[in-house]
Amino acid sequence: MLNVKDLSVNFGGVKALQNVSFDVHPQEVLGLVGPNGAGKTTSFNVLSGVITPTSGEVTYNGEDILKSSMHQRVMHGIGRTFQIPQPMHELTVRENLIVAQRFGRVDGKIDHARIDEILQSVNLLHKSESDAANELALTERKALEVAKALATEPSLLMLDEVLAGLETTSKKLFMQTLKDIHQTYSLSMIVIEHDIETIMNLCDRVVVFNFGQVIAEGEPEETFRNPEVVRSYTGEAHS
Repeated sequence: MLNVKDLSVNFGGVKALQNVSFDVHPQEVLGLVGPNGAGKTTSFNVLSGVITPTSGEVTYNGEDILKSSMHQRVMHGIGRTFQIPQPMHELTVRENLIVAQRFGRVDGKIDHARIDEILQSVNLLHKSESDAANELALTERKALEVAKALATEPSLLMLDEVLAGLETTSKKLFMQTLKDIHQTYSLSMIVIEHDIETIMNLCDRVVVFNFGQVIAEGEPEETFRNPEVVRSYTGEAHS
């Protein structure tokens, strides 16, 4: 489905990504993990068209997407969230989804039933007429980020730390919401998350970044026992 090969990104003399390669399979939930500054969000920014890589290849369903604009990538079926929720100001929750849906659909038509379904799936239907920028709690703003991405009708949903900053109970409830979304919409998902428990419960496979490189890949439980992965998080390996 998604194939990333030898992806590199340089910001001046800083090598943000160095020959990064990974795949995402249909309906798989892949976790991207690693310390802050390891290159995870930079990878998202390349995949979604926010930045242009220095070198490498990215194909989606066999098509080279590096030549596509951000809008075209959304139309191809790639949706994403951002670390900091970005509701559209002076619009209601529903209107945020209407804009996203119009942006993501080839025909530009609005499907109000679909919007209601998405709002229900993220527990925001009762807040549909609320001011998106000023009347939502943090958990609700994060849910709106997911809902906006879903409104573009993606087949690949990229979630950038949507659980960060939530307290334990909210995090567990939100994680269940993501599991339900994955099942309901038969999506592939890439999840950036620092919480290892979340990754263990949510992801089929993980790719571990450190200093802009992939240092490990595999099933979560096995990968998190990898001494190099442990060192990347703690500075020392298990005895």
